[in-house]
Amino acid sequence: MAQTFGMQKTLKAPIHCRGIGLHSGARIEMVLRPAAPDTGIRFYRGDLNTEIAADWRNAVESPLCTTLANAKGVSVGTVEHLMAALSGLEVDNTLIELDGPEVPVMDGSASPFVFLIECAGLTVQDAPRRVIRVLKPISVGTPGKSAALVPDDHFSVTFAIDFASSAIRRQELTLSPCPATFKHELSAARTFGFLDEVERMREAGLARGGSLENAVVVAGDRVLNEEGLRYVDEFVRHKMLDAIGDLYLAGAPLLGHFHGTRSGHSLNRQLLTALFADRSAWCYAGAEPTPEAAVA
Repeated sequence: MAQTFGMQKTLKAPIHCRGIGLHSGARIEMVLRPAAPDTGIRFYRGDLNTEIAADWRNAVESPLCTTLANAKGVSVGTVEHLMAALSGLEVDNTLIELDGPEVPVMDGSASPFVFLIECAGLTVQDAPRRVIRVLKPISVGTPGKSAALVPDDHFSVTFAIDFASSAIRRQELTLSPCPATFKHELSAARTFGFLDEVERMREAGLARGGSLENAVVVAGDRVLNEEGLRYVDEFVRHKMLDAIGDLYLAGAPLLGHFHGTRSGHSLNRQLLTALFADRSAWCYAGAEPTPEAAVA
């Protein structure tokens, strides 16, 4: 009997939020809407009346975040935390409407997006889920900074980081992120940065909306946020959250183990490129894939 992976899901109802763009500093309104089976995750820039598919082929080089752009050159940035929430809660189809260039950063984690999705509710659709099975090891990077996928019978993630600051040092974690695990063990981990980098980032047009309200800020060996950390190892948990969001740009859940060592958005994107470049490295499992639509 063929292995089954459940049915596709979408939101029961639209849900709205507003917030600040982490890098643009713009005030942005966002609506998550239900979508039909096999739609996938799609962003709609209402201010420019154009769609952008959440697809690895649309990912473009962008410092410090994951940015998608369509053939018209229209982009949407900082998609990784929302993509992680959609992946973690197993949302297959949704249309995300924005009136600006970036997904709102909210509190710097995926937790507000988990809350939104749970408030909207999920509905099971009349279409089987498909997944992408990793068939052989694929890796990119260097021995000290790498990202890899290896075959496994479920999705799991190992991540390791190593920083000179004693507030972080070396952290490593392995998780198999089912919805409950994602919500409780990963979703609240916030993005982080170093105080001495903030001025340089702002001069480069980045982090204009960043603050202690939406990021963990480290100065030397101290965490500046008065409330401290949400997890003892919040830093590696956030890097794992980022990777889960980036990997959901595959267009379907992965069956395989991801191992990241000091990886970031660029290496995660390169890993998906390398995976799909080798047709012997993956196959669809579950539902038969629908014919590929043009990447918008």
